[in-house]
Amino acid sequence: MKILIVEDESKTGDYLKQGLIEAGYSVDLVRDGLDGLHHGLTESFDLAILDVMLPGLDGWAVLQGIRKAGKDMPVLFLTARDHVDDRVKGLELGADDYLVKPFAFSELLARVRTLLRRGTKATAAEFLHAADLELDLLRRRVVRSGKRIDLTAKEFALLELLLRRQGEVLPRSLIASQVWDMNFDSDTNVIEVAMRRLRVKIDDSFEPKLIRTVRGMGYVLEVPDCA
Repeated sequence: MKILIVEDESKTGDYLKQGLIEAGYSVDLVRDGLDGLHHGLTESFDLAILDVMLPGLDGWAVLQGIRKAGKDMPVLFLTARDHVDDRVKGLELGADDYLVKPFAFSELLARVRTLLRRGTKATAAEFLHAADLELDLLRRRVVRSGKRIDLTAKEFALLELLLRRQGEVLPRSLIASQVWDMNFDSDTNVIEVAMRRLRVKIDDSFEPKLIRTVRGMGYVLEVPDCA
């Protein structure tokens, strides 16, 4: 699942992004309200975490713009402003929850999971599929041919990225930034190792093979035409 963080405090934003990535989520982090609104309107997210006091546009304006555009993704306000009037204003504008700084990451993660469960209807949107492979986004489970497959948090995030962009060749640089939150280093084989381990679990004992290396370009997950 993909989360948008709009937070101008560098340490807080980086801390949130790293923690949520380690919890298995895909995360985009922006530093001001204008970028936050742009991302919220032009990309698809399962949840947004907004600070109130932001440069450019404040959190209230970002939320208003998102709701005015008909976007119904859950929104969690994260801010140092703890007055009752502020909380009421956020909720009236369409926020789903409100967490005051300083906060414990464990509490934020619990609220994120609750909002994701509440905000996602029991439909096919909870699942990603390719052939007989099914990824359950809410329960963090993977099944192929009826067999449960245990993945690490990074493997789950890697498979989710491949499934969300099924049929698209993903370069190593994109995979590195989306799954490991790092710039691609040609001297490291972390992506190759992770992909090899994922293939062992997802493909080696099953047909058809879904994950393919495109030499000199990257990796793609797709169902072969013969299937």
